[in-house]
Order: sequence, then structure tokens, then C-alpha cells
Amino acid sequence: MKRSDMTEQGRRWIRSPFARALLALICIVILGVIFNADGAFYKWSTHRDMFRQISVFGILACGLTVVIIAGGIDLSVGSLVGLNAVLFSMLTIHCGWPATAAIAACLLAGLAGGLSSGGLVAKFRLQPFIATLAMMVFARGLAKWVSGGQKISSAVQQADGAYRYVETPAIFNALNARIWHDNVAVVSVVFLVCLAVTALILARLRWGRYVYAVGGNEEAARLSGVPVKATQLLAYGLCGLFSAVAGLCQAAQELQGDPEAGVSYELTAIAIVVMGGTSLAGGRGGVGLTLLGALTIGYLEKILSINAVGEAARLMLTGMIIVVAVIFQKGTKR
Repeated sequence: MKRSDMTEQGRRWIRSPFARALLALICIVILGVIFNADGAFYKWSTHRDMFRQISVFGILACGLTVVIIAGGIDLSVGSLVGLNAVLFSMLTIHCGWPATAAIAACLLAGLAGGLSSGGLVAKFRLQPFIATLAMMVFARGLAKWVSGGQKISSAVQQADGAYRYVETPAIFNALNARIWHDNVAVVSVVFLVCLAVTALILARLRWGRYVYAVGGNEEAARLSGVPVKATQLLAYGLCGLFSAVAGLCQAAQELQGDPEAGVSYELTAIAIVVMGGTSLAGGRGGVGLTLLGALTIGYLEKILSINAVGEAARLMLTGMIIVVAVIFQKGTKR
């Protein structure tokens, strides 16, 4: 192979979304090495806890990756987290449902929420921003109505107004546990399973090819015989399903169902997808990029946390870094 060909291949690789996402992650890790908080960054517990903390956002990002590749957006995922956290806690703690039945009910609720958003986009041709914004408000209101505006915990209110404390169901402890000698959180395993399922759909199934086609050019996909409406509907349905999974994990981590859970989670999940390099214009991206984006955001948050950076400064710095990363990605495409 000629040196000029090798040089051109190297340039193409550097310009690829994967290379840019990997470079961003490496830069953040280097910051952690420099600002290591007296060696705290070198401890395994720091990396383990980082991955656990980012896992719920990563689960949401898996669903959003499919929706964004299909040319859409979903702002309702955070509200669906809150709704399913409330439903799961109420069904298991207050109603005494078996864990399998409660999980199935929550997954159906998340799927219904996603399909509702997808139906508004696919059938009624509403802008994804408007359709999912409406679902975001509706799901949050439903969560507050179901819970009576209160957190659903092991304190169960009786008819006389007194509270009786019940034992937390075993499923909460199972989802909130660590395995492999306390080195890996169960919620992190759930995140990895969601990554694998999403990768399988996008890379191996015909529907995955349809998702890329619809996101790349919806009209051309329609003329080519791609079932555009069904593809969009299923993309939003999968996103709602993953939102329900994230809601179950959120409830287990907090040992309660909070109707305010998941507020602004959609912004972090979208940031993960964008930081990974998946195009907001649709048609390009992948779940491998989403994993890199999740690690980048996770390490950034953890480095700022162990260095005792205040929440206000952390939010502002994270926002600036996301903007710089997106500008860098756009610049390298030219």
C-alpha cells in the first residue's frame, strides 16, 4: 500500500465520529489523571461508581440513539422515568404485586408512552419536538396524579392517616446490588444489556437499516418502499421501553418512587448521544458511539465531583464542554 493511501486512510479515520468521540474521552481521562484529587481517580471504586451513576442515563441514551438516527428527538424520556418509578414502587410496595407482574406492567406503560409519541409523529405528522414535549408534560402530570404528589416509599399511609412501614421488596435490593465481588453494579449490567440489544437491532435487523434510511432521507426511504411510519413508531416505542427500564433502576436505587424523578434526564441523555458523535440531523451514528459519549460525560461529572467543584460550576463547565465538542465535530467534517 502506498504511503499516500495510508495517509489518506489515516485522515479519514481521524475525521470519523468514532475517532472524535474516542479523542474526547481520552482528553477527559487525561484531565482526571492531572486533577486526580490526591489519587482518588486511580481507585477502582471511583471508576465503578462512575459507571453505576451514568448507567440510568446510558439506558435512556440507548433509546434516544435509535430515535435520533431515525431523524427524531424524544423529550419525554425523563418524565417516563418518573412515571415508571412511581408505578413500580406503588405496584410492588403498596399493592404487593409480584416483581415479574410489576415489571411487565411498567414495561407496557413505557412502551405505550413511546408508541403514543411515535403515533403523533408518524400518523399526525407533528414535529417530534412538539409531540414529545406534550408527552413529557402529560407523563409528569400522570406521575404526580398517580402518586398523589408524594413519594411512594415503604411508609404506607393507613385509612386513619397513620403510617405503617413495610419491608422493601427483594427486587429493589436485587436491582440495587453489586455482583462479582461487589465490583459491578446490577444497573450497570442492565445498561450493557440495553447496549447489546440496541447494537443488535441497528446492525443485524432489517428494521435497523430502515432506521438509518428514514433518518438519512425520509422521502427517498418512502419512495424506496421503506415503511416509514412503522419505523418511526417502533423507534419511539423502543425509546419508551428503555425509559421504563431506566425508571425501574431509578426506583431501585432510591428505594422509592419519586414523581419528580428523571427531571432533566433527557438533556443528559441527549448530551451523551451528541458527545458520542451521533448526528442530530439523523441517518448517522451508532450505539458504540453512545457508549463513548456515556463514558465521557460520566468521567467528566466524576472528575468534577472528586475535585469538589460546586454544582453550579459543574453544570456550566459541562455545558461549555458539550458545545465545544459539537463545534469540533462539525469542524472536522469539512
